[in-house]
Formats: sequence, C-alpha cells, structure tokens
Amino acid sequence: MATRFFARRIKAETQTTSTSSATGIFHITEQVQRTADGEFPVESFDVDLLMAAGGGGGGGNYGGGGGAGGVLEASTVAVTPGVSYTVTVGAGGAGSSTASAGSDSSFSGHGTSAVGGGVGGSRSPYRNRSTTESTSGGSGGGGFGYTGVGSNGLGTSGQGNDGGAGSTNHYAGSGGGGKGAVGNNSSANNAGSGGAGSSFSNYESASITIGGGGGGGDAGGGDSGGTGGGGAGGDEVGEATNGTANTGGGGGGAYKANGGANGGSGVVYIKYSSAIADAAATTGSPSLATVGSNKVYKFTASGTIRW
Repeated sequence: MATRFFARRIKAETQTTSTSSATGIFHITEQVQRTADGEFPVESFDVDLLMAAGGGGGGGNYGGGGGAGGVLEASTVAVTPGVSYTVTVGAGGAGSSTASAGSDSSFSGHGTSAVGGGVGGSRSPYRNRSTTESTSGGSGGGGFGYTGVGSNGLGTSGQGNDGGAGSTNHYAGSGGGGKGAVGNNSSANNAGSGGAGSSFSNYESASITIGGGGGGGDAGGGDSGGTGGGGAGGDEVGEATNGTANTGGGGGGAYKANGGANGGSGVVYIKYSSAIADAAATTGSPSLATVGSNKVYKFTASGTIRW
C-alpha cells in the first residue's frame, strides 16, 4: 500500500533554525518552500508600497501648471505566493489648451489607487474667450490668469494638495499642487510656482523626492515647477517643460501660443524583507535592488509580479 506524506507549511517571513545537536536533526535554513503546482502552499507575507500616479498636463494659454499625480504610501499589504498581481503605472497627461489629466497608478493587491494629477486651466486669447478650468486630481491643477479668475483644482486627501487660484492679471497662470504643498497663486505680472513634492527614504539607495506640481505660465517668464519633478511654466519665448518621468510631476503651464507641457509618468515601488525570496516571475521589466534589510522592486512601466 502506498504511503502519502504531507509537508507542514513554512511561513514565508519566518526563519526557523534548530539549536539541537542531536543526531538526525538538521538545520532548516530556507525561509520559503516552493512547489511547482502549489501542492505545499506558503502563507502570505506583507509588502510596503509607494505609488505615484501620472502628473496632469499644463494649461495652454495663460496656463496654470498641472497638478502632481497623487502619491500614496501603504504598509503591511498582504500578498500570497502563487498569485499574480497587476501593477499599473499611470501615464502623464497631455498639456495644451485642452489638456488631459494624469492616469492612476495601482497595485491589484491593494484597494486604493494613486489618483492622476489634475489639469492646469487655460483661457483662449481670442475673441471667443473660451476657457478650460483646472480640474481636481491627486493634486489639483493651477488656475489660469486673465480678467476672469480661473478656479483652482482640488487635491485628494492624503495624496496631494490643491492648485493655486488664478488672478485677475491678464498674463499669469498659477502653480499646480504638489504632494507636499499647495500650488502658489499668481499675482500681478507673476506666475505661481508649483507645489513642492515629498521625500521618501528606504526605497532607493538615496532619498527620493516625487510629486511636484507644474509652474504657471507668464509673459515675463514662467515660474518654476515644484521639487519632485514639476515642470516649469513657459513665457512669450520659451516653452513650458514637461514633468519628469517616473515622478508624477505636473506639466508646466504655457503663455499664449506655446502649448502647455505634459505631465510626468508615475512609478510603483514594492518593498519587503530580504529574508523572503525574489519574485518567481515579473513582467514590465522592473528593477530589483537591496536597500538596507529590504528588497525593492521598482516599476516604471505597467506589468505583473508573482512570488
């Protein structure tokens, strides 16, 4: 008669080492026992997440800066070996007088997404005086500047801040909101700068700063983007600059015919104890680094991960 043996499950985050020297008792040094067919399942373990959504596009004429993509940090997110998780990295929004918002970033094992950045407002310089108001998002877009005051977009609680409000000055847009600060209002003949992003440690070898808002456009010189990837505003001569890729920075607002700039794409970091094995499979070409006592996968494009 055949005899079937059953293996006891070994918890993924627990390392067990025997202290006995008795004959026939061996040290267990592997933290995770894998099986090809899931015959011996491994219990779930926790990961930490840092996600930035795509930044919003900057406004086109007398344009406000785009809002930064929402930045969301989450700890003790349970994952289960053998399950494939989808990682979505949000794209930056397009900048122009019909700018678009940034796209969300997410991890399928966590219920909350980082919200894409809001659009910077703009106003047509021509007779029809059409307007595009800034929109809300992870961080809100900055309002346009003209005789009519452009409203500011609002940020998402815990992920970002409001954009600056437009002024009655004819030429200057306000800054988009950032993760760490609101966008700055424009004033007479001065555009508003983008709100600052926030800094995070233990995800790369050095501290990183992400989630900066885009600067507003102005005839005399657009204002700066917020630290953390926000693009600078444009002026009569120079074009606005794009938000930095993989920071969620908002795009800079433009002055008159020079179109608003694009928002920067987002990023997703997944961090967990180095005592746990590398992922069994990934798509999207994430990088893997050891930072202190943790392993960190960095996704700069959408993909999947399975342990």
